[in-house]
Amino acid sequence: MTGEDYLERDGVGLAELVRSGAVRPGELLELALARCARVNSAINAVVTLHEEFARSEIGRGLPDGPFTGLPFLLKDQWDLGGFPSPRACRLLKDHVPRRDSAVVARLRRAGVVLFGRTNMPELGLSITTEPKWHGPTRNPWNLSFSPGGSSGGSAAAVAAGICPAAGATDGGGSIRIPAACCGVFGLKPSRGRISFGPDLGEGWAGMTTHGVLSRSVRDTAVLLDVLAGPEPGDPYHLEPPPGGFARQAGLRPGRLQVGVVTKPPAVGNVSGECMEAVEEVGKLLTGLGHTVRPCELPVECGAVRDAAGAIIRVKVRQTLLDVGKRRGKQVHRDEVEAATWMIHEAGAAVAAVDYARAVESLHGLGRRMARFMRNHDVLLTPTLAEPPLPLGVLNGETTDGRALFERMRAWSPFNNPFNATGQPAMSIPLHWGANHLPIGVQFVGRMGDEVTLLRLATQLEAARPWWQRYRWLRGV
Repeated sequence: MTGEDYLERDGVGLAELVRSGAVRPGELLELALARCARVNSAINAVVTLHEEFARSEIGRGLPDGPFTGLPFLLKDQWDLGGFPSPRACRLLKDHVPRRDSAVVARLRRAGVVLFGRTNMPELGLSITTEPKWHGPTRNPWNLSFSPGGSSGGSAAAVAAGICPAAGATDGGGSIRIPAACCGVFGLKPSRGRISFGPDLGEGWAGMTTHGVLSRSVRDTAVLLDVLAGPEPGDPYHLEPPPGGFARQAGLRPGRLQVGVVTKPPAVGNVSGECMEAVEEVGKLLTGLGHTVRPCELPVECGAVRDAAGAIIRVKVRQTLLDVGKRRGKQVHRDEVEAATWMIHEAGAAVAAVDYARAVESLHGLGRRMARFMRNHDVLLTPTLAEPPLPLGVLNGETTDGRALFERMRAWSPFNNPFNATGQPAMSIPLHWGANHLPIGVQFVGRMGDEVTLLRLATQLEAARPWWQRYRWLRGV
């Protein structure tokens, strides 16, 4: 198999070649490593290679699973037992988990070959990927621009062809934002769909979920079958669809009622290019037989901002205090980025009753959205209010925290509400703007209904394929 052959196939296609005996897992690993060696110096998507571990796994014999032999990259916050999991934070450089997280254990049982870790912002606290420790990841489409975040390293690696899919998380848009910026497919599953076990029950009071970024819809569907399901003791979980997600994704979506939301649930405007993307996709949906109507979210932005902000501030403070307790010395402000320290300090002002009210506020929002979604099968929104931003705009070393966080909210007003409600949402690369930069559109489903989103994504992928776009990146 040649490097060109490797770039022409998605993960399902590569796994089929391994299953047929046409290619060996070791060959795919070498192709992934070669591609990484060629492009990573330009984009800085991969920050750690587990090359010897990957080779030893292949040498011992891989499990017979749906992705046997597929090279795969972990986001730097997914735990692989015995290897550091620092989350792009020097403070955690010596954090070595004793065992795999549930998502990593399931990937290994599915036969994937874990050969490295991708860049992310410090502790996943930004929607760009520019950590002080590792330096910025660059958007493969234009190296002067951000790949988004926090799963920006994974999105850039997938777009640049290092591997067909990579691990990701989403607590405020961290799958959908980089998917939009890098022109890949990103589905944020529903709350409770994928376990945080074996050590955690949830992330950020249920706002965070695990997932993947991929070039094809079917890769995400098969990986969702691999990753979905509870671990013993999980506080909640969702039942899988009959036959699994991959089988359901191949069925027609039927005639959907699509609500189009273009007014941000916050102060600010949507750029002309992002509006154009939604308008074009709305016409495409109408041509495919769906009913498309404008609507407005029943969301009070201030309530979402305040509730989510309180929860995040408390959890960041807990993280830094726990590190200090383990090592017997409090964390100093010089050990983390300025923005991280500001969030930590702000967490001290959140009273216990305020945290409880914040969680209840999110639950209330979820109930309002569930009633609203009775009249809509899916919602269509811009993924972002603007195209990808230049690197440096969202600088985590700024001393003006208010301005930084307001800029983040202005760029990404359509994502966090659906972390609050727990609904599944996806960004699809259906539009390209200036400077060869992708512009994603977001679809949101009813709680627990990833199936409708995957069916619609499959239909749109067939109607307007985005795979040929990747050929432009071969020279990166």
